[in-house]
Amino acid sequence: MFDLKEILSVTLILFSVIDILGSIPIVINLRKKVGHIQSGKATIVAGVLMVAFLLVGKSILSLFGIDVEDFAIAGALIIFAIGAEMILGIEIFKNDPEASSTSTSIVPIAFPLIAGAGTLTTILTLKSEFGQANIAIGIILNLVIIYAVLKSTHFLEQKLGKTGLDILRRIFGIILLSIAIKIFKTNLFPG
Repeated sequence: MFDLKEILSVTLILFSVIDILGSIPIVINLRKKVGHIQSGKATIVAGVLMVAFLLVGKSILSLFGIDVEDFAIAGALIIFAIGAEMILGIEIFKNDPEASSTSTSIVPIAFPLIAGAGTLTTILTLKSEFGQANIAIGIILNLVIIYAVLKSTHFLEQKLGKTGLDILRRIFGIILLSIAIKIFKTNLFPG
């Protein structure tokens, strides 16, 4: 039932898609806007979304008449907007003065940054290749990494400095734009 090779494969695939290290500049920027990010809450909500999608994702989407490709394109548009914000230094997602660190920890950190369309679509795809229990363990291992990274963003911000963060933010902004375009192309023009 449990296969170490499958668990390792799933963990690495999800780690690449989630790209929590690439999200550090976004998380730091959001923390500056709202004052505090609840790392535990963001990790738990993202975990619940991923596990729920593992168990009933396709059924939920079909209930609304949405297929995986539509879901992925919607997520790609959000990722594109976040990437544009990072590169151009503009503010698409306006700072809501009434927004709390709780709501920011959930949207956009838990969803769509961590458990976004790319991650959830990947989980559905993994089900065709790997055992469900192995995917669940891969998700849990990624959640541990995510929590550790979210908890250490303040430390990383101090070590990188303003210039380092600005450079990192723009580089990862370009990467996010590229990921968004790839998801968009793959799902709009399959095959």
